[in-house]
Amino acid sequence: MNEVQVVVAHTERATLRVGDVFLKVDSDRRRTDVEVEAMALAPVPTPEIRWYQPPALAIAAVRGQALGRLGKPSTASPAAWAAAGAAIRALHEAPLPPWPGPNRDETAAELDTECELLVARGLLPADLVARNREIAEVALGPWEPVFAHGDLQISHVFTEDDEVTGIIDWSEAGRGNALHDLATLTLGHEDRLDDLLAGYGTDVDVDVIRAWWSLRSLCASRWLIEHGFDPSAPGCEFDVLRARM
Repeated sequence: MNEVQVVVAHTERATLRVGDVFLKVDSDRRRTDVEVEAMALAPVPTPEIRWYQPPALAIAAVRGQALGRLGKPSTASPAAWAAAGAAIRALHEAPLPPWPGPNRDETAAELDTECELLVARGLLPADLVARNREIAEVALGPWEPVFAHGDLQISHVFTEDDEVTGIIDWSEAGRGNALHDLATLTLGHEDRLDDLLAGYGTDVDVDVIRAWWSLRSLCASRWLIEHGFDPSAPGCEFDVLRARM
């Protein structure tokens, strides 16, 4: 008999696994609607949708293993990382989805707010926040929107035999920044960036990717703490920020 496994659960959403099926329940139907439409449009392997009855979405598990986990070294081969890079390039070169994504002004405002709160609440030293805020500024330059995943964490890309078998969790997809996707995937795994770019292509500004490492870590840390996650764990967001000092 299959057991119910709680994959993730917090006040915004929960994901359960029963056998080879994942059941996702989201408090905001818009996110689930985006996930369903993005998977239909994306020119890369995505999970099979078993059924969708808001607020619940049932999807099939994908074959293979995740590229890795934040806070732990990735054991995936360089070829697997290159395959992920090629798949992401195909996504970024696809026609734009019909719905918008975050813009520069919204991202800048979020960054300012999160930096203030991180210092005001004593979550991080002011000098650490200030240095990373300075680095993050580079990511706020103009960009051409692409079909972006929007939350391309390392645990969201699955490979088998050095081929991508599935990319999961599309609720943040939209018209976004290509380098944000690349930075999110390599967050805490900066040593694998060259492997990723071997498949994606090297016509990218690595300094902007580094800036996104700071920006994402600054913007995500407070949310993670408030929802039961630990950005201070070894190799996670706080270590990413400290590495910039």
